[in-house]
Amino acid sequence: MTIFLTDREADVMRALWENGPSLVAEVRERLNDDLAYTTVLTVLRVLEGKGYVDHEEEGRGHRYFAVIKEQAARKNAVQHLTDKLFKGSSELLFSHLVSEHKLTSEQIRRMRQLLAERSDKEKK
Repeated sequence: MTIFLTDREADVMRALWENGPSLVAEVRERLNDDLAYTTVLTVLRVLEGKGYVDHEEEGRGHRYFAVIKEQAARKNAVQHLTDKLFKGSSELLFSHLVSEHKLTSEQIRRMRQLLAERSDKEKK
């Protein structure tokens, strides 16, 4: 399944991933932008139409929950970005991240560790 989220949809999904099943008003409270209740409801319905969220009835309202995992959405977003802006090259993406961002020595250490672990796996 290819997952594509607009910025607004990603914000709503983040609220669901971080807080679990939520009513529309609860999702609205967790967003950085002050959106109307109906706007949040519309986004949730669009996400439901895409198969990314579902809901259970709760009294007169609905409690929405994420169907897709955050990791799957991340993987799709990075693949899309890599394909569109880095000619499908993970190496170009990585080079960009390293050269264009101010990384702390701790972040560099963790990246080296991840690369070493990956290299060790490839050798086995």
